[in-house]
Amino acid sequence: MSGNKNSGGSRTGAGRKQKPLSEKILNGNPGRRPIKVVDFGNLDEIKGTKMPKPKAYMLANQKQGELLATEIRKEVFEWLALRKCDHLVPMFLIDQYSQGYARWIQAEAARSEYGPLSKNPHTGLPQTSPFVAMALNESKQCMNIWAHIYGIVKENCSTEFGYGVDPNDPMEILLSGRLPRDGRRN
Repeated sequence: MSGNKNSGGSRTGAGRKQKPLSEKILNGNPGRRPIKVVDFGNLDEIKGTKMPKPKAYMLANQKQGELLATEIRKEVFEWLALRKCDHLVPMFLIDQYSQGYARWIQAEAARSEYGPLSKNPHTGLPQTSPFVAMALNESKQCMNIWAHIYGIVKENCSTEFGYGVDPNDPMEILLSGRLPRDGRRN
């Protein structure tokens, strides 16, 4: 048996990186595989999906003022419902994202109010405000959680990309080197 005992199986991020969608389109899709894009749906098609009620911790009073977590939660849920992925994303993930985003807003508001510097209580010298670090931590947490949410949407709401031309157009078929949809060669 050779190799590392801890290796094996596919790992997230392993392998060759995908080309960006814009590069595939500019190069005329050299691989000839269908190009997938995220289907963001139609704003007029929002269904009456029932969003679960928020937990008590989402509604708790704050010393700094109103926490916007429930409003953010509603926006995210509606965004997911529009893409028909609201049933695929666990509610705790939406709640976590909403809480973190609301806390980031609070930290940024405090940073704007008090400035980026504070006075060290022991030495009296200027130091970075603790709100800067809080905002940075909340921002990182939100981006990680959003990456999970968007990954679920990306995996489940993608459709084939159309170049805006008729796929049965003879010139398009000649230029692309593929067969028409009816299977005949011209």
